[in-house]
Order: sequence, then structure tokens, then C-alpha cells
Amino acid sequence: MGEHDRIVTWPNALSAVRLAGVPVFLWLVIGPRTATGDWIAAAILAAAGISDWLDGKLARMLNQTSRLGQVLDPAADRLYIAATLIGLAIRAIIPWWLVGLLAAREVLVGAALWLLRRQTGYSALQVSLVGKAATLCLMYAFPLLFLALHAGQAATAVRVLGWAFAIWGTALYWWAAMLYLSQVRGLVKGAASP
Repeated sequence: MGEHDRIVTWPNALSAVRLAGVPVFLWLVIGPRTATGDWIAAAILAAAGISDWLDGKLARMLNQTSRLGQVLDPAADRLYIAATLIGLAIRAIIPWWLVGLLAAREVLVGAALWLLRRQTGYSALQVSLVGKAATLCLMYAFPLLFLALHAGQAATAVRVLGWAFAIWGTALYWWAAMLYLSQVRGLVKGAASP
């Protein structure tokens, strides 16, 4: 087994824990709908954002990058974003058009990845800094928008800050998609040329 084929690494363990938190988070958001449950859900989301940064940092620092990590990390990010979008839209905290805008981006990138796999055999793209920044912004936006329900007098400021992160995150998310599409086009073009 090569160095990049390792399964048991600290970064992979963090990604696995992050993945395990997705159903707990979603249940807290759409299940009990209590202030305590909302605060715990927001804490889980914040911890997911921190661990997203930390697993990449650890992978580089400990030289523990792996193929599994290259799949787990973005999968955890996408699942948290999807669960958060669905939960917050069901609770009417964010509008459904935002869900549609972010879902459309996922469909576009997913179709590009399918084409890449089919044409070249590549199964993953290099994660971009813009994509990481977008995920981080969205991971900040959603708990802030969520907590604005319970922020008392600070609710307006928290809501404005949450929407600022949501707008920046959405713009960066689409920018990252354009970078991924450019990467896919280059790889497909390179595979097609003799």
C-alpha cells in the first residue's frame, strides 16, 4: 500500500467525525426546534468548519495526504452544506432560491466530474483555495443566520453578518466552480490530444 493509499490517518479521522455529525446536525435543526438544540446545531456546524481547515493543515503538516482524504474532505463539506441548506430552508431562515443557486452549482460541477471521469479516468480535482474559502464563508454564514433567531438585541447585526458571509460564500462557490470547469476542460483536452 502506497503512502497516498493510507486509510487510517489523523486527517481522515477528522473527516469521518465531521461526516458523522451531519445527521446529528440535521436532526437538531429540523427535529426538536428548541433554542438549546439550535445552539448545539450551530456549535456542530462551527466545529465542522474548524475541522475542515484542520484536517487539511494536518494532512500537509504530518505528510498524511491520501486518496481517501481527497474524497472524504469534499464529501463532508458538500454534505454539511446540503444539510444546512435543507434544514435552514425548511425552517424558513433562508430562501429556497439560495438553495437552488447552490444546488445548481453542485449539479454543474458534478456533471463536469462525471465527464472528466468518463473521458480521462481522473476521479477527483485539486481542491482550490477559492473553493475552500467559499466553504468557510458558507460554514460561517449558516450558523450566524441560524443564531440570529435567538440573538436577542444583537439579532440584526448577526443576521447582517450572516448574509454578508452567505453572499461572499455563494460568489466564491461559483468562482470555484468556474475554476474547476477550467481544470476539467484542460484535463479533457490534454487527454484527447496525442
